[in-house]
Amino acid sequence: MMDTESSQRYRLEALKGIRPILEEESHIKDVLSRIVVEMIKREWPQHWPDMLKELESLTKQGEAQTELVMFILLRLAEDVVTFQTLPTQRRRDIQQTLTQNMENIFNFLLNILQQNVNKYRKMKTDPTQEIKAKAYCRVGVAALNTLAGYIDWVALVHITNDNCRLLEMLCLLLSEAELQLEAAECLLIAVSRKGKLEDRKPLMILFGDVAMHYILSAAQPADGAGLTERHYIFLKRLCQVLCALGSQLCALLASDVDVETPANLGKYLEAFLAFTTHPSQFLRSSTQVTWGSLFRHELLSKDPMTMAITSKYVRASMTNLVKVGFPSKTDSPSCEYSRADFDGDEDFNAFFNSFRAQQGEVVRNACKLIPLETFQMAGEWLQYQLNTPIDIGPTTSKTAEGLCSIFSPSYVQWEAMTFFTESVVSQLIKFVDKEKLPVDQGMELLQAVLNYETRDPLILSCVLTNVSTLFPFVSFRPEFLPQVLSKLFLSVTFEVIEESKAPRTRAVKNVRRHACSSIIKMCRDYPQLILPCFEMLYSHVKRLFSNELLLTQMEKCALMEALVLISNQFKNYEKQKAFLEELMAPVSSRWLSEEMTQVLSDPTLFLAFVGADVKVTGIIDDPTGINRTHNNLFLPENLAKLSETFTKAFDMMEVEKNAILGLPQPLLDLYDAPVYKTALERMQGFFCTLYDNCFHILGNAGQSLQQDFYTIDGLAGQLITSAFINLANVPDYRLRPMLHILCYSSSFVWKLLHGFSLLSSHFMRFFLNILLCLRVFVKQLVLSCPPEYYNTLMCPILGPLFAYLLQRLTQKWQVINQRSCLSNSEDEPPEDNPMSQEMLDEQLVRLLTREVMDLLSVCCIMKRGSEAAGAKEGELEEEDMMATDASQAPQPATNTLDELTELGKCLLKNEDICTTFLTTAYSSLSWKDTITCQRMTTQVCWPLLKQVMSGSLLADAVTWFYGAVLRGLQMHGQHEGCNTALIQLAFFIYETLRPRFPELRTVMEQVPQIQMDCLDQFDLKVLNPGQQKTADKKRKDIFKRLISGTVGKPLGQQFKKEVHIKNLPSLFKKNKSEPTLETLDSNSAGLATLFSPNPDDI
Repeated sequence: MMDTESSQRYRLEALKGIRPILEEESHIKDVLSRIVVEMIKREWPQHWPDMLKELESLTKQGEAQTELVMFILLRLAEDVVTFQTLPTQRRRDIQQTLTQNMENIFNFLLNILQQNVNKYRKMKTDPTQEIKAKAYCRVGVAALNTLAGYIDWVALVHITNDNCRLLEMLCLLLSEAELQLEAAECLLIAVSRKGKLEDRKPLMILFGDVAMHYILSAAQPADGAGLTERHYIFLKRLCQVLCALGSQLCALLASDVDVETPANLGKYLEAFLAFTTHPSQFLRSSTQVTWGSLFRHELLSKDPMTMAITSKYVRASMTNLVKVGFPSKTDSPSCEYSRADFDGDEDFNAFFNSFRAQQGEVVRNACKLIPLETFQMAGEWLQYQLNTPIDIGPTTSKTAEGLCSIFSPSYVQWEAMTFFTESVVSQLIKFVDKEKLPVDQGMELLQAVLNYETRDPLILSCVLTNVSTLFPFVSFRPEFLPQVLSKLFLSVTFEVIEESKAPRTRAVKNVRRHACSSIIKMCRDYPQLILPCFEMLYSHVKRLFSNELLLTQMEKCALMEALVLISNQFKNYEKQKAFLEELMAPVSSRWLSEEMTQVLSDPTLFLAFVGADVKVTGIIDDPTGINRTHNNLFLPENLAKLSETFTKAFDMMEVEKNAILGLPQPLLDLYDAPVYKTALERMQGFFCTLYDNCFHILGNAGQSLQQDFYTIDGLAGQLITSAFINLANVPDYRLRPMLHILCYSSSFVWKLLHGFSLLSSHFMRFFLNILLCLRVFVKQLVLSCPPEYYNTLMCPILGPLFAYLLQRLTQKWQVINQRSCLSNSEDEPPEDNPMSQEMLDEQLVRLLTREVMDLLSVCCIMKRGSEAAGAKEGELEEEDMMATDASQAPQPATNTLDELTELGKCLLKNEDICTTFLTTAYSSLSWKDTITCQRMTTQVCWPLLKQVMSGSLLADAVTWFYGAVLRGLQMHGQHEGCNTALIQLAFFIYETLRPRFPELRTVMEQVPQIQMDCLDQFDLKVLNPGQQKTADKKRKDIFKRLISGTVGKPLGQQFKKEVHIKNLPSLFKKNKSEPTLETLDSNSAGLATLFSPNPDDI
């Protein structure tokens, strides 16, 4: 072992003996630099005050040593500031010393950079000095990388010092091919800095003539150069620099800082536009946020230079909206860049859909600035597409000759044009005064669209969108309404080949559905306009209904909804009632028939009725009529009655599986494929749709019918014996919709039911017998239930339901935990279940758990404004949005009176329900789902427990609750968001209940690595809060250290060898505190004593 004096002597000796910079292996230099950094972390500055001077002198040894010095300074900044791998005291000492010497360090780095760049420029043109030039270039790259490690966190004054010398050098280096990438990265970090706006004002020097010249020169080849990886990465960084520069400009101009619009704004916008027109779709998308900020900015949007560039941007967006550049293709210059950016066509397709939506928003902002000009562009594009022959391209539809596929040149143009026109016209109608609207031009375009004829379903779908887009102009020319309705009704019954027996493709079904939706939208938004045509519309619908095979049930429902929407304008109850009775007569007679009653009350008859007990060898007709069933279908004896063809009829569809696993839907041939390819798929689709429709109806019955629904005799008993029967046999993927809520549901059903009172008690019993599971049911029932029915309806339903759900989830999570233990065992037996099935099962349990916890939260916890508005959207995407920072993690709710709903208070008065709720909430903390853990910790657990604290809590229950929180820390403590919330919850429980329950001390004594003397001190403060007042934050920090032994670690950290670095004597000693009046003796606290000299100070 080397003593301190020897180690000091040999600290940097090893660096002098390395080989020349171009010969020494990079890993050798990396290791050497890290060794020196480890010495610095242990010795500097207390035991090595001259470290910086020694490094500076080492650079005089040669280029290799200079590069090593750059590596050392970079690794030191990474360990101390970026990764913070040191103990707090050592990190503070080193960082403060670095900060004190930062001016010298920056000057040193800039001098190294400038000297080596100058030498490189002189020698790079001399072939005899090629090796020397590469050596200087290598040092320059190292210096830039080191600067990048410091620019992110040093004071802005160092970046802008000496009239922004650093920024000027970086801009000059943008023209050096070998250094431009590193220079752009440094420039990006500098321009992206946050902080006080006043401190960021010097960054506006980049809008100066010199800087803008070099930036513009580097950006100009953006749309002409071929693809080389390094240059492409440089263009990405330069694009980010321009984006960051635009953000700084928007922020400064919108503030009180004295900043004027730059004179070179036009040059900046031209450089930025070069990236928007680059063949790379990724570069195009990178500019959209900044364009949006510019167009929305109060000052910049009105600047003449911005107004001039807006039309150029809109023209460019017309090209950018065309979906080209698939990695697998070669039909566009974008394809080559896409192969560098995306893993495949599916990846590119997902990106482009997001990019198009983002660009649509920016186009709408641009339209606010120049609405009439953009409408003119949209009209020209629409007319061009209408007059251009269809080009199906090399990839044609597989279902019929001469039809487009989604990759056909004509379709991608039509699709882009339609999206652009829709974005433009929506803003035109919204922001331009009616007197200034170009009605004649709009009607001319609409007439051209109505006259356009095509049998291609993909093109026709775009045509229908354009009809809907231009329909607002009809309000100025009502005489065109019959032509519009005629066009739409022809599309409702659209077929590629008339009277074809072949299954309809998705493209054809989309056209028909699109036409129905357009009719509904018009009737919803313009009912007064369409009211005069009601009789014509109703007659046409009745003619269509007369042919049973002409429309599907969904299409019939859509047309009925449109009629109901118009009937709301009758303003005559009797007339509307008569109309609704006539409209619903066929449905009512079928539902209330004796035959249907028998079919829907017996699972065996129902399976026979839909044909699921018959073996089929070919495609069968789609089951007609509205069919309903109940949970008894999942009984083993009824499953056994399924025929060989339909044994998997109740299984999940592939679409559902892919959605749960987060797998993208296949892009290719999506529109060409029939909706259902086999008899089994058709039956699966039928049952899936059956569930959705039934759950929508019953889930909204309470909300829509209100008193008529809740006053049904014995409603709670009927629900329990029908909708909740045989839940043990219902699989997770069918049980989950019982709890899940869909935000949108068809409105016409409820208007229909309001029109006449069919829901008698007898009808409700019949209705409940035909529902097997309940999508959007329970949660909607809870949300819409009046308070007077809480005791008679909610308590009898929710008590047994939650008790069953707790039992079921506990068993499911035990199976998952056991499976995890077996997977770590070498003696694991072979399994029949494939890995994908295990993943699917586990994800289903996770999603079901979230639904249960969400229902529990809805029952008990009151949502506040933004929290309610932002209630969960897209469960499958939330795992990427977990709070990973303590500052982001929400804290447990502490004000119970404000948090608990009236229903929650009512439910918690029931001892059995209260126990179930508490057990469910606290059990979920240790289940393997971080989202559930964080939600329950921050929203539910503490309000529930606080509500029952005033009652007779048992000691065993309290210790179990506290232990459940500690188990949650063991499971999820590695996630910062969960860690903070769980520690906060544990602190609340311990501090509040420890005086009443000494048993909590026993639980604390079992915490691994707990220090008993610290626990004694903390207990003393908890039991005697008035004696020693301690700040709340300090108490929490002490408690956090006490239970740190329970915090679980990720697998990668469990066996990590800890590195211990000893603290050195503190650099910054605290000043000796002066005595206060309270500390002086009261007998000698006169003025003479206060002003008499202290002998110790002499």
